[in-house]
Amino acid sequence: MTRDEILAAAVQIFGQKGFHATSMQEIAEAVNLQKASLYHHVSSKQEILVDVLDQALDLFIANMQAVMQSPLPPDDMLRQAMQTYMVTILQQRDLASVLLLEHRSLEPELHARHIPRRDRFEGLWRDLIHQGVEAGCFFAVDPAMTARALLGVMNWVITWYSPQGNLTPEQISSQYADLFLKGLLRR
Repeated sequence: MTRDEILAAAVQIFGQKGFHATSMQEIAEAVNLQKASLYHHVSSKQEILVDVLDQALDLFIANMQAVMQSPLPPDDMLRQAMQTYMVTILQQRDLASVLLLEHRSLEPELHARHIPRRDRFEGLWRDLIHQGVEAGCFFAVDPAMTARALLGVMNWVITWYSPQGNLTPEQISSQYADLFLKGLLRR
């Protein structure tokens, strides 16, 4: 049994039931361990949660860094970043749900450890928007506010998206990108 297998099982259970409704016994059973044996791999449910949150942010940070290294102009880079993020959160829906909905369950000391990684991810979005402003592609906006608005719109999709629906993650991200880049007003 590996730590990664334990985290993967926890992601699935947290994603379906929520952090508080999940017991260490359920995580142990999901990986065919006795509860006492689980504690040889992890010290607490809080430790599992912070590791899952770190895992999610590491994935999203790596994806965003890859997009930002592309030679695309800022508007195309923003479209690509939005598509990559949308596809990832919907392919890794349990992981994204835990990140977006369960971070509030962290105890204060672990929450303090988590925040810099979250800020680093959000900072990449701010940097991309700032690049667009500097290049004259985007009008002068507050990059932090714009990044939070973008992420808020995209993050909420985990609550309503259905794979059986009419739109793919790529189509949703394209419509969101149009909304942010072109706005609602007819020109």
